[in-house]
Amino acid sequence: MNLNRKIMDTLKPLGVPVAFGNYNQTANTYIVFVEYNQASRMNADDDELITKHFFQMDVFSTGNYLQLVKDVKSLMKEAGFGRMFESETYDTDMKMFRKIIRFNYENTIGEI
Repeated sequence: MNLNRKIMDTLKPLGVPVAFGNYNQTANTYIVFVEYNQASRMNADDDELITKHFFQMDVFSTGNYLQLVKDVKSLMKEAGFGRMFESETYDTDMKMFRKIIRFNYENTIGEI
């Protein structure tokens, strides 16, 4: 299983559109995510044993999305992702609230 699929499956119970990279913005609430970095976490004998993946998740909504954000963080934690960063803004062009959450995930080479 790749990590993009893992994230999509993890967030599916939320009942809002979840997209990798971009979304066509037809819904009032949706989630977009990207992997913005990968780094070697553990090496032995010049071989990478564990890779650390870094994801940014953007939750967009025209209304109150506090419970959705709480549910995203809970589901991602249950799936083995660690939260690293969180920020909030309002996009005046889109007229939407935006919650930015960054997560990391470590996997053993060959696991995914």
